[in-house]
Amino acid sequence: MRMQYLNQTSVTEFILIGLSQEPRTRVLLSVLFLIIYLVTIFGNLILICTVIVTPRMHTPMYYFLCNLSFLDLFYSSCTIPKMLCDMIFSVRGRISLIGCMMQMSTSLFLGETECILLAVMAYDRYVAICFPLRYMVIMSWRMCKNITIIVWLGSFLSTHIPTIIKPLTFCGGNKVNNFVCESISLLKLVCGDTSFHETMILCGSLLTSLAPFAFILVSYACVITSILKMQPTDGKTKAFSTCASHLTVVLMFYGTSMSVYLGPTKNVSGKQKYVTVIYSVVTPMLNPLIYSLRNNDVKVALRNILRKNKEHT
Repeated sequence: MRMQYLNQTSVTEFILIGLSQEPRTRVLLSVLFLIIYLVTIFGNLILICTVIVTPRMHTPMYYFLCNLSFLDLFYSSCTIPKMLCDMIFSVRGRISLIGCMMQMSTSLFLGETECILLAVMAYDRYVAICFPLRYMVIMSWRMCKNITIIVWLGSFLSTHIPTIIKPLTFCGGNKVNNFVCESISLLKLVCGDTSFHETMILCGSLLTSLAPFAFILVSYACVITSILKMQPTDGKTKAFSTCASHLTVVLMFYGTSMSVYLGPTKNVSGKQKYVTVIYSVVTPMLNPLIYSLRNNDVKVALRNILRKNKEHT
C-alpha cells in the first residue's frame, strides 16, 4: 500500500496550517487543548475502570458506554497529540504522506464508528425504557457482542475499501488548511477527477451520520413519549434531564460533523477546521462527563472504590 502511494504521487509530505499562526494564540490554544486532552484521557479511563471493577455495572448499557470511552480514547489521541506538538515545537506542522493517510483513515474510521455506536446506545435506552420486561431478552450478551463486531468491522471496511479501490493521488500543493489530515481538506489537493471520492464521502455520510442521527431522534421521541406516560415522580424529572444531556452531545457531534461532510466538497471554507474541533476534540471529552459521570450509579461506584482504597491504606 505504501509503495502504491509513493509511485502515484510527487508529494512526500504535507504542511498542516493549523488553527492559528499567531504565537500568543498558539500558546493559549496549546494549553487549552492539553487540558481538554487530559480530561478526555482521565475521564474515559476512570469510566472504563469503574465499570470493569463493579460487577453490578456489567450490563449492556455500561458495556456500550465502555465501547464509547475506548473509542474516544483513540479518537482524541489520533489528532490532539500531533496538534499539540505542532503548536509547541513547530511553526509549520509537517506530516509525511503515509502519516497523513494513516491519520485520515484512522480518524474517519473512528468517527464513523462513534456515529453508529451512539445510535446503538440510543436503541439500548429505547428498549430499556419502552420494553423493560423484555430488555435482557432483546439486549442479550450475544446480541451486544454481535452488534459490536458489526459496528467496528462495518466502519473499518466502509472507510478503507474506497481508498483501496481508488487511492488518493497528490501532485500539486501540499498545504492542508486544517490541524488534521481530514478527507474533505485533502480532496482540494487531489490530482484529477475527485467525483468517486466525493460520492463515497456523501454516501458514507448519509449511511453513518444522517441515518443514525434520524434513528436517534426517533428513538428519543419514543423514549420521551413513554416517560410522559409515567406517574409524576422525581424519576420522571431525572429521565428528562438525562435525555436532554444526551441529546445535547448528540446534536453537537452530529450537527458539526454533518455540516462538514454533507456540505459542499468543493470550495470548502477555511472556517470548517474550527467546526472540526467540536466533533473531534470537544465531544470525546464531554461524552464521559455527560453520559456517565452524571450518572448516580457511576458516582456510587466511584465512591465505593475510593472508600475501599482508603480502608486498604
